[in-house]
This record gives sequence, C-alpha cells and structure tokens, in this order.
Amino acid sequence: MMHIVYAADEAFAPILGVSMVSLFENNTQVQIHIHILNAGINQTDREKIEEVCTSYQAPAPHWIPATDISKELQMSVSADRGSMAQFARIFISRHLDPSIDRILYLDCDTIITGSLRELWETDLQNKTAAVLLDAFSKYYRKNVDLQLDDIMFNSGVMLVDMKRWREQDVENCVLSFIRSHHGFIEKGDQGALNAVLSRDCICFDPKYNAVTIFFDFTYKEMLRYRRPPEYYSEEELKNAVANPVIIHYTVSFLSKRPWMKGCGHPWTDEWLKYKAMSPWADTPLIEEKRSWRVHAIRKLPRGLMLWIAGLLQVYGRPWLYQIRMRRIRRKNK
Repeated sequence: MMHIVYAADEAFAPILGVSMVSLFENNTQVQIHIHILNAGINQTDREKIEEVCTSYQAPAPHWIPATDISKELQMSVSADRGSMAQFARIFISRHLDPSIDRILYLDCDTIITGSLRELWETDLQNKTAAVLLDAFSKYYRKNVDLQLDDIMFNSGVMLVDMKRWREQDVENCVLSFIRSHHGFIEKGDQGALNAVLSRDCICFDPKYNAVTIFFDFTYKEMLRYRRPPEYYSEEELKNAVANPVIIHYTVSFLSKRPWMKGCGHPWTDEWLKYKAMSPWADTPLIEEKRSWRVHAIRKLPRGLMLWIAGLLQVYGRPWLYQIRMRRIRRKNK
C-alpha cells in the first residue's frame, strides 16, 4: 500500500483531482490510499474526488480536517506564499494510523508521469525525509537559522519516514520554530520545515520534483538568477527536464500555470490531458492574476530581465524579510 498525502482548500480541489488522475493512471501496479488534509473543499468537489478513487478501484480517500495553524498557536501566522492549507501537513502524525510508517506528500500542483515505485522504495539512510534540493541563495538560509552549507529544500514532494518523524517530534519542533519567529517565516511552512529537517533529509533525483524553473531557464541562467551555494549538476537537470516523473507546476514570474489561459509550460498539454480525463473536464481555465510589476519585468530584454529578477530573488526578498522581522520582534518585546 502506497500512502499519498495531499493538502487542499476549495480553490485547489480541481487541481488536486487532476493530480490524482495522473497518479492512478501511471501507477496501476500498486495499491494507493489517498489521505487529504481538507481545508474547506466543498461537497461537490469532495464527491468528485471520491469518484476518482472509485473509478480506479482505490480505497475511499481518508478525509482529514486541516488543523488551523493560527488557532493551534493562538497567534497570527503568515503563509508568505500559497495557501494556509499547506501548514496542515505539519500535523500529519496526529491523523495517520501509527501502523503507517511511510508517506509520500504531494502538492496539488503536480502531475505524475510514471511509476513512483523507485521513489517509494528509496533508502532514507536513517533520515526523516527525501526531498528536492532547492535553488535558494545563502541569505534565505540565514533567515531560517541555517548555516551556509545546510540544504534548503522544496517541500512540495516529500517522502517521509513517519516512524522517525514521530521519534524526532518534528511537529513540535516546527511549531516551536514558528512560535519563536512570531508566526512570520521566510517561505512560510516550507521555511519552517527546512529549519527543522535540513540536516535530517536526503536529496532525491530532481526528476521526482521537476519544478518550473527547470523549464524556464537554462542551467547557467538559473544559477545566475538564484545563486544557490550548491546544486544539482547540469546533466541531472537535463534528465529531469527530458524525463520527469513528477512535474511540479510551481509559481514562476516567467510563466503561467496550466490551469491558466495561455500557459506556455512545455508540459501544459500533459496536465490538460489528465484534466480531460477527470470529473473537472469542463471546468474552464482561469485568467492569470499578476501585478503590473511582473508584466513589466517580463517585457524587458532577457539579459536585463534576469539581472533585475536575480537581484530581487537573491537579495531583495530575504532583505525585506529581515526588515519586517526586526519590526515584528520590536513589537513583541
């Protein structure tokens, strides 16, 4: 039995459903049990999600009410980006049967193009999780209390040893970190998970979490744009782009996402294929909503665009976080 965990609110329910269809279509040789951290999915979409499981002869999804992080900590917590539903995964050990010793967490904005057996059977080497090494500059590490040589990872795909998660008391460690930072974390829940698990994880092949920047930039452009202290080799990323097993349609200033009109991602048609196979086949694509600043940067010559975007990404965002964090700490003294 392969245990897959998603977290979704009402807005992302159809996107979750498309991901599930791709998962079942490409993993017919294994029994899959879906667990959903539900942050307000409406009844109609719940029934459609259950319909997907039924159509693939899978067990009914395990619906888990998403824990409200702000209520749990009795303080205001910022998502930074994305949905607050993502914080619900911090509490996953509360809701899964103790007999479940391994899970694969997937963000809703993923599709699976092949078998997950090799990933599922990864030797975690006595670590809590296997993750994607993410391309963040050293300044982000400082903001989540990490050293320069500590890894920062993308938490959208995580293979987790639940036994070790419980033994290491990851939930309370993450909550303590969020509390100590007054609910304002660089990169939101992902930043908090990095703070706790950076030294307790291994990095898997990037083909298991092919994020959008792999497709938007050449290898040299990406290193110049993000400036990570260390990263995968160019060959590893070329293989991930050519043969992705999990495609992760992350937010990028350069491109839209496949449920948006006019998406230019090279794997847009793959997402649309699974949408057409899902109960949301007739759901219309949406218009992109971006600020005028993003549209303005996109229109610049590519070299200038990358230079400006790189300054904002490498230095700007972590610097603004530090300013806001100092204000918050002064206020809470």
